[in-house]
Amino acid sequence: VQLQASGGGLVQAGGSLRLSCVASGLIFRATGMSWYRQFPGKERELVARISGAGIISNYEDSLEGRFTISRDNAKNTVYLQINSLKPEDTAIYFCNAGYSVHLGVYSAGPYWGPGTQVTVSS
Repeated sequence: VQLQASGGGLVQAGGSLRLSCVASGLIFRATGMSWYRQFPGKERELVARISGAGIISNYEDSLEGRFTISRDNAKNTVYLQINSLKPEDTAIYFCNAGYSVHLGVYSAGPYWGPGTQVTVSS
């Protein structure tokens, strides 16, 4: 399984970015996908996840509204649209494949991409 994220960069506060993650080596339409982010010295934290068919999506509570996850199963690609960017959104954003859920508890999938840096200037 390979995941390749792109779309990060340097943007001014208030701007927007769309991150993309192309997946290969898996049955994409059957695989739940997630975006995580990691701040320096911190553990990765969930941003959003989306089910294989794209019907169900979840967001970290404080991020819903500015972040939108979507997917195009014909292109094996999951997206993360980020609007109204803030300096505190500066982080490395990672794509994750294959999350699972058991008794209502979600766990990250076993596959990670290398991440894409998002830097927001004030």
